[in-house]
Amino acid sequence: MIKTRFTEAFGVEHPIVQGGMQWVGRAELVAAVANAGALGMITALTQPTPEDLTKEIARCRDLTDKPFGVNLTILPAIKPPPYAEYRQAIIEAGVKVVETAGNKPQEHVDEFKKAGVKVLHKCTSVRHALSAERMGVDGISIDGFECAGHPGEDDTPGLILIPAAADKIKVPMIASGGFADARGLVAALALGADGINMGTRFMCTKESPIHQAVKEKIVSNDERSTDLIFRTMRNTSRVARNAVSQQVIALEKQGATFEQVKELVAGARGKMVYVNGDTDEGVWSAGQVQGLIHDIPSCAELVSRIVRDAEAIIRARLESMLSGGARQAAE
Repeated sequence: MIKTRFTEAFGVEHPIVQGGMQWVGRAELVAAVANAGALGMITALTQPTPEDLTKEIARCRDLTDKPFGVNLTILPAIKPPPYAEYRQAIIEAGVKVVETAGNKPQEHVDEFKKAGVKVLHKCTSVRHALSAERMGVDGISIDGFECAGHPGEDDTPGLILIPAAADKIKVPMIASGGFADARGLVAALALGADGINMGTRFMCTKESPIHQAVKEKIVSNDERSTDLIFRTMRNTSRVARNAVSQQVIALEKQGATFEQVKELVAGARGKMVYVNGDTDEGVWSAGQVQGLIHDIPSCAELVSRIVRDAEAIIRARLESMLSGGARQAAE
């Protein structure tokens, strides 16, 4: 059993989190992650209304009696969702852990804290992590450049970002971006994190509520199978490489504005990728970690494998590298 500051503070068995993923973070996946002893996150804005979120939380509770959380991502929008209403739905449902991401979450942190909800905030830089810590969050999820979704504009990979953040962050911190197996968990712990967050890896599980063809595409893809779109707009997003992402990049090179590509990148099109299994139907998020994903296990199989293999790496491989350890192991 691997115990860390994160498992102790957030009340989970294993230092593994399934972060919020649009269209993917639904009750069946979250409950399976929770039942495996990790921390699953329902994605609030996947639900059309706060009332639908309340129903989804109840549906998750019917599937697990283990702790789980809700992701609330706060991003600029022409017509912003009713964030305060989603927040209230989370509080009234009695959820005790929230993952926030995006713009400064001070108002949400304050209200969640009043209700006794622990807040884990996702950041892509040390400066933003320190800002969130000053706001009173209970934990940080530090997100390296390898990640799916929004990696920020600093392009700092996890190998640098994680220890740089660990040097300065006082609250428990999990590492995000590029994690799929036991080697990543051990590396994250060695770099100063208290656990790992996995998105793309949990997309590719039996309980993940997306089309089987998308899961098989993730398995067949490698670490080069992503594109960075919206770079010219300073709103970089890492997505799975496909016909649509390549078209967006070509248009950006010609100086296209968001208005000129918005039909290509519409969320409704991306959602249909997961429904129909046509991986060229729209843009969909996936990380470079695709190169480390070779199967489609259940969440229970995945989590137990990661923890078991991580313990073996720590006890056997690393210990054997200490002075005299290799000789003793051979004997």
